[in-house]
Amino acid sequence: MKVLGLDTSTMMTTCAVLDDENLLGEYSLNQDMTHSENLVPMIKEVLDSLNIQVSDIDLYGVAIGPGSFTGLRIGIATVKSFAHVFNKPIIGISTLEGLAFNLTFDGIIVPMIDARRNRVYTGIYKWEKGRLKNILEPSIMEIEELLELLDKDYNNIMVNGNGALLYKEKIENSLKDKVKISPISLNSCKAASIAELALLNRHEENQYNYYNLVPDYLRESQAQRELRKRES
Repeated sequence: MKVLGLDTSTMMTTCAVLDDENLLGEYSLNQDMTHSENLVPMIKEVLDSLNIQVSDIDLYGVAIGPGSFTGLRIGIATVKSFAHVFNKPIIGISTLEGLAFNLTFDGIIVPMIDARRNRVYTGIYKWEKGRLKNILEPSIMEIEELLELLDKDYNNIMVNGNGALLYKEKIENSLKDKVKISPISLNSCKAASIAELALLNRHEENQYNYYNLVPDYLRESQAQRELRKRES
């Protein structure tokens, strides 16, 4: 089964192709270009290099958030259009779960995505019996609140994501020897993780399709907040 995975929830644009348990190719760019400029040419280049057509893909996996509102819309709209045209299934994967999946760490895994205003999108994960278990559901919270929770309840912690880099000094000062920062190569969103999670979750109930797949923002967009203020 060929799987195309995408993640556009942060500044990183990334796509990957799996053939069952084999990673055929992965392409990631973190640069000052929009996902709308990068994504489709990137997918085309990866598929052309592998001599694979979009119609050959059996399953699509896409990060549904949290993260950049615009980035998520671009990634999800792209996958939905492919799935609609070729009538193929889609699996939506939490960006936080995808980040946590990067780390095969025997302890507590805490992905963090910058949510601005001293806040992060985060969750708490742990590997159990070969599967990644979610201990704290995806949430948005102030970094101090998260660090207080981790310091109180957990030891042997590894963090990753752009939020972990942004607040690295604060994290290390607060948690000291309880925490490790992930290696650079595992600190960013990876489409291969999204694709593998899609493959693992393809038989679960209540799956998405190209009609009902929507981003999971965890909070209202700025435009929605401004509209609500005007209406109140």
